[in-house]
Amino acid sequence: MNLTEKILELKKEKNAVILAHYYQRDEIQQVADHIGDSLALAQIAAKCDCDILVMCGVNFMGETAKILSPRKKVLLPDNTAGCSLADSCNAVDLQKFKEKYPGYTVISYVNTTAEVKALTDIVVTSSNARQIVESMPAGEKIIFGPDRNLGNYIKGVTGRDMVIWDGACHVHEQFSAAGIKELKEKNPDAEVLAHPECNRSVLDVADVVGSTAALLKHSVSSPSVKFIVATEPGILFEMKNRCPGKEFIPAPSEEGGCACNICSYMKQNTLEKLYEALEYERYEVTLPEELRAKAEVPIRRMLEISEKLKL
Repeated sequence: MNLTEKILELKKEKNAVILAHYYQRDEIQQVADHIGDSLALAQIAAKCDCDILVMCGVNFMGETAKILSPRKKVLLPDNTAGCSLADSCNAVDLQKFKEKYPGYTVISYVNTTAEVKALTDIVVTSSNARQIVESMPAGEKIIFGPDRNLGNYIKGVTGRDMVIWDGACHVHEQFSAAGIKELKEKNPDAEVLAHPECNRSVLDVADVVGSTAALLKHSVSSPSVKFIVATEPGILFEMKNRCPGKEFIPAPSEEGGCACNICSYMKQNTLEKLYEALEYERYEVTLPEELRAKAEVPIRRMLEISEKLKL
């Protein structure tokens, strides 16, 4: 029996559900029950019927699943898989920042710790950030964090009064606008797809800007047969699955030949670690109930608004 077969057997035996982000290794996406972006995984975690949830992603995703499913056992294949964006905003600094802007509504990206979520009014993902900001009253003053690129993009397209936290995703910061232009010159028939966590210079050369799920959806519906993709290249696995006749080219990084646009944190999860998480039920996510309950409020607000807006 190979490792994949062992994982499938354990999953059935323990009534477990495996969730995987699009940025996970191909072999993990293949064995997962559900793959998706942060919004989809949050929605699934809130509703799925199981005893054990295995979150193949990074730590904040495991926390989000536990916040929404307190009675389920939530496991991580690797509990050291962090997130540079979540690390760029801690609760102590956010509290001080809030005190400088009294009366502002705090909108935090899902890529944050439970402690930061507990200080937040509404959580958003890149799939729903624009729509949720637009659903706020016209004169609402907003603190948006921690991703400055996503925040400035949303501020630009909505025209809302927003103060932006100065954080970033190290992966999306690495894409090269000049490199993408060169690729486009060599592939004039290719559409450029970019995640809004990318720098403004990259978004300016993109044909389509959207969340991971939105870029995937566009790649399926577009008549184009070639795409240059400026987001973590794990998404190419599902793009190729859904569009077998199309070509997907990962956008280059500023460092040229290095693999800087690959999220090393996401890739820490392996089939071996997934198997061991299920076999030994290790790296369980636990949160103090008071913190969990506080962090749940802004996530539920996001899910309620998303459902109302049919996102």
